[in-house]
Amino acid sequence: MAARKTAARPAKPAAEPVPEKCPVCKGTGTVAVTVRVGRRHRVVGKQDGMCLTCFGTGEA
Repeated sequence: MAARKTAARPAKPAAEPVPEKCPVCKGTGTVAVTVRVGRRHRVVGKQDGMCLTCFGTGEA
């Protein structure tokens, strides 16, 4: 008797690679920006700004 052929199972799709986190903002998409005021550019504080390395996506 001949060997029985079995139906081939479809291969599992490969998992998508996880994108690396941005080294500057560490994946958050925002960075601290120094706020300066006045003619002498005194430092008043900090505020959140968009990361210019990843444009706010958090991915490298």
